[in-house]
Amino acid sequence: MRPAQLNLDLLTLNRSLITPRTLKGFRDYLPEAMIPRERLMQTARETFRSFGFAPIDTPALEYLEVLSGKGSDETDRQLYRFTDNGGREVGMRFDLTVPLARFAAQHIAQLQTPFKRYHIAPVWRGENTQAGRYREFVQCDFDTIGTESVLADIEMVVVIDALMSAIGLERFTIRINNRQVLSGLLEHLGLEGHSVAILRALDKLPKIGREKTAAEMVQAAGVTAEQADAVLERLESRNLRRQVLAALEQLAGGNATASAGIRRLREIIDGAVAGGVPAERLQLDVSIARGLDYYTGVIVETFLDDLPSIGSVCSGGRYDNLAGLFTKQHLPGIGASLGLDRLLTAMQQLELLPHVATAAPVMIALFDEQHRRDYLQMAYQLRRAGIGVELYSEPKKLGAQLKYAADKGFDVAIVAGSDEWAARRVQVKDLKRKIAITAGYQHDAPAELIATINRVLEGAQLADEY
Repeated sequence: MRPAQLNLDLLTLNRSLITPRTLKGFRDYLPEAMIPRERLMQTARETFRSFGFAPIDTPALEYLEVLSGKGSDETDRQLYRFTDNGGREVGMRFDLTVPLARFAAQHIAQLQTPFKRYHIAPVWRGENTQAGRYREFVQCDFDTIGTESVLADIEMVVVIDALMSAIGLERFTIRINNRQVLSGLLEHLGLEGHSVAILRALDKLPKIGREKTAAEMVQAAGVTAEQADAVLERLESRNLRRQVLAALEQLAGGNATASAGIRRLREIIDGAVAGGVPAERLQLDVSIARGLDYYTGVIVETFLDDLPSIGSVCSGGRYDNLAGLFTKQHLPGIGASLGLDRLLTAMQQLELLPHVATAAPVMIALFDEQHRRDYLQMAYQLRRAGIGVELYSEPKKLGAQLKYAADKGFDVAIVAGSDEWAARRVQVKDLKRKIAITAGYQHDAPAELIATINRVLEGAQLADEY
């Protein structure tokens, strides 16, 4: 061994290894986690596009003044901020709505209003981690900018219902409220000067309960215990019945702000049902406040009926004044965000995610290495037909290859040895139903094999168990 090589080997042996690890609140995604993530994101894209929303993107970093003070005291504390190499104060976006307001103000001359956009991208918040909550997570947002029409409010609810249904969920509830109702009730009680602190406390009601929410209202908003109880008593109705809306008007004492909010709620609920949302999925919940300060009108939260404790998985509302921080032009907005990571956590807990670690449904076993060119040609023909295929790369025993295919979650394995190639027929193994089908195949005539695979992928049972 040469001296230089010996010295290099000694340095390698003596070097301390870096421990492979991720930061708290951040995580890697293995294929079995990333595949359903990508499928959900694709479902979101297709749903948003079906309503006419167009994609945009914005930088991960913004000037700190763009982000600071736009959410709440809590989001300001959670904001990742630093001074960059150019001496600029910058921050990492904590949501996609504030950057959208900046984007709209900056580019509105090039955009027609109403402007409908969707944006699927990561955001960052330095919050305490818990089930379904991380410091880096993906939001799937859709928003409409430049209209105050109630039709935009209705469409938000309809899109949420369509998106959840397209994902394959059936048991969920969309809870609806209007910030105007809350503001009007507080005005009626003479508490309008404490509205921001009270609304922030109310946003925690589902998480910490009535008693602790009342205590926080007393401490943070400076109201009396009696005033806190009066607010909570008026917010304990959670129903879609029209008499509840009528009762709210009485509780608001004819307050104009609350009355306008209640009328808007009626129109949204009626319109959503007309737009195809089942009435039983809609629930009036006047306790919903949403913790972000920029909401001004309708607000929504979506809960899974079988796991409400995970929290809202799709939330949003109307924010008519946010863009006013960046432009004198009035640019009202409304939209919602699918909490992708939280929803995936919930679906995993509810066992709604299939175990799949491959993006292709079909594996071709390398049964006879002498036919390597034939396997490559077969894979090419199947991909030309739109079927995803992985060709196993080593000539291991067939049992080991089939175990690999089953463990990875392939739907189909194709087996062809010398006898099959000579007979121009191959075995198509349905790995989910454990059945085998024989199909004719030639490189210049692949139609029978393609049709057989497609029938298996569609779920047709075609042969006996093997």
